Amino acid sequence: MAWFKRKEKGIQTATTEKKDTPKGLWYKSPTGKIVEADELAKNYYVSPEDDYHVRIGSKEYFEILFDDNKYKELNADLESLDPLKFEDTKKYTERLKDAKNKTNLKDAVRTAVGKSKGKDLVIACMDFSFIGGSMGSVVGEKIARAIDYSIKKKIPFMMISKSGGARMMEAALSLMQLAKTSAKLAQLAEAGIPYISLCTDPTTGGTTASYAMLGDINIAEPGALIGFAGPRVVKEATGKDLPEGFQTSEFLLEHGFLDFISHRRDLKNKVNLYLDLIQNKPVRE
Repeated sequence: MAWFKRKEKGIQTATTEKKDTPKGLWYKSPTGKIVEADELAKNYYVSPEDDYHVRIGSKEYFEILFDDNKYKELNADLESLDPLKFEDTKKYTERLKDAKNKTNLKDAVRTAVGKSKGKDLVIACMDFSFIGGSMGSVVGEKIARAIDYSIKKKIPFMMISKSGGARMMEAALSLMQLAKTSAKLAQLAEAGIPYISLCTDPTTGGTTASYAMLGDINIAEPGALIGFAGPRVVKEATGKDLPEGFQTSEFLLEHGFLDFISHRRDLKNKVNLYLDLIQNKPVRE
């Protein structure tokens, strides 16, 4: 009977022969625009119709910024432990295991050195997919070691932030990373080595309160959420309606917290233009 009803409605394909669209083939932006996954990747993971910057991770940023996607990963084997034996609805060790299986990452940041437009550059890039890009001991240690490498080799350092803040499962050990990374950046500044900070969506909590806002130049992607506490928490604390666009890249640029906003397709050129200018090198096309 079902077959006859399908035929009456002009449906010719048998149910057993129908095939679902492969997962990941299409992407739908928050504004409802749909783009093919391959086209999205070719467009620097930016929706071509509405210019929405899709959240991406270290793999994609390294691909965008390093020449020919060639780089050497630093301290790749560092992994988080569970010194506090933390447990809420799930053991911290289980959360770490689940995150590693889901993302194929060791923790929420990767650090690497390579060439960008022919010049050496060290990049530390956070991955939001790993426990919300939370900043734990390993995140702080890998960033600190990457900065040490920059100082030793006299190579500019770039930090790409994408984080929900400190990792609550490590409590005070997580909060210590704010001071630790900030102290390392002070050493980088004393050595006269450039530091570029890129804030992406979202950059919040302890990340914003430390290395994300300490760049020699602070830049962001369009429409990124950047702040310490989230908009809901701020409104509950103040009891007031927040300004339109509060805590977006554009709002922070207008109020002097950022130097400029860069479209992802221009990021590599703008980063290298800045490095050429401050290092008094010829401008590269």
